[in-house]
Parts: sequence; C-alpha cells; structure tokens
Amino acid sequence: ADVDAILAGLPDDQRSALERLRAVIRAAAPDADEGLSYGAPAFRYLGRPLVAYAAAKAHCSFYCMDPSLQEAYSTELAPFGTSKGAIRFTPEAPLPEGLVARIVRDRLAEIEAKAGTNRRA
Repeated sequence: ADVDAILAGLPDDQRSALERLRAVIRAAAPDADEGLSYGAPAFRYLGRPLVAYAAAKAHCSFYCMDPSLQEAYSTELAPFGTSKGAIRFTPEAPLPEGLVARIVRDRLAEIEAKAGTNRRA
C-alpha cells in the first residue's frame, strides 16, 4: 500500500488532518522522499528518516524521529499528548503548521549535519 491508499482508508476528519500535515511537511522539505516506514507514511532525507505520521483510533500522531528535538519544543507541545518519539493530536486540535514546519526544518539540519552536507544552503 502507498501513502495515498493509507490516507484514503481513514475517516474523513483524520484523512483531512493528515493530508494537511503531509502538505506542511512537503513544503518544508521539498527534497525529501515520501514512502512508508513501519507501515506509516514517512519522509526520508539523504537516506535517513526525517519524520512520519499516522492515525490511531482516538488520535493522530506526528513522529519527529528525535526525542531531543521533541524536548526542545516541549513548551509549544505542552497542549498535546506526547510520548518518546510521538506527538499526539486530534483533527479538532491539529498541530500548528508553523510548529510542524520548524520541527521539519530542524530535522533537515540535523540530518545534514550528520551527513556533513548542507544541500539547502
């Protein structure tokens, strides 16, 4: 199954919330590759995991793939449920798009630093 098929199988509210999240990620990381990771829609950059997202029965999740980055944004993430690696939200209370874009840009910079490159400069 591909990302579009997974999203198409979700309830309307979750599909809409995750499609918005997907668009924000794509805009912030236009050079990232989209695919699946452990059955969840995900993006990779320079061959490394960038971010992922998924739907569960009672919420949606955004995975920033770096607990220390999640901790760096803990104040802004306080209104949302979090666990190691996951940020939970509902379609009625989505993650702010600007926050998602900043997290994605920070992940891009982390990956570039580890790879010893700066492709976005």
